[in-house]
Formats: sequence, C-alpha cells, structure tokens
Amino acid sequence: MSDRIKFEMEFPIKVSQKLLFQYISTPSGMSEWFADNVNSRGEIFIFIWGDSEESAKLVRKVNNEKIQFQWQEDEETDFYFELRIQFDEITKDVSLIVTDFAEDEEEVEESKLLWTNQISDLKMVLGST
Repeated sequence: MSDRIKFEMEFPIKVSQKLLFQYISTPSGMSEWFADNVNSRGEIFIFIWGDSEESAKLVRKVNNEKIQFQWQEDEETDFYFELRIQFDEITKDVSLIVTDFAEDEEEVEESKLLWTNQISDLKMVLGST
C-alpha cells in the first residue's frame, strides 16, 4: 500500500445547509453535479460516468453536516473522500470542505482541478455564485 497525500479544499457556497446536504448525500442530488448517474443499494453508492462505473461505500453520514465515502478499491485502507458543510454562526456563511487523497503532488493538482470543476457544476445547479 502506498502513502497518499491528504488534501482539503474549501468552497464558499451561497445556499442553505439543508439544501446543500441533499445535493451531496443523495443519489438524485449527486447525479446532478458529481456523476452522470448515481445509484445506491444500502451503503453502496454506484457512480456512473459514461461507460465507466465506480462503487463507493458510505462510511459516515451526519445529517446536514457531512458525508464520507470510501472507493471500493480503497476498502483495506484509511483513504476516503469527504464532503463537509461548514456553517459560520456569526456571518451565516456556508462552505463546502472537500477532503480527498492523491498518489503524488502531480495528482494532487489534477484532483484539485477536478474538484474545482465539480463544485463549479454544483454551484450552477444550486444557482449559487
């Protein structure tokens, strides 16, 4: 097993926590921005992009706060990806914190670009700027 580099990204999103959580935690919500189609059977989520299909296990879910998945290929590891909603009580600002892992520095940059594009799609679907 190789060591991977953990990284986090923060994306401010102008939308309610509850609505954002629906889009990051349900197959129908994730189908609108994360993958072409998303299906779930219990704890297993199947993400479909064109002819490609990947399975991930729902590891942790805290309503209106966060959701954590582990790709099937990472089952015997501590690697996961997490989407966490951060709410500032004072400013009422909502941010989405993405935590993921990459093989090396080059992949970190590629992954960050991919997440930036994915979250941009999410913001468009939500009507957030």
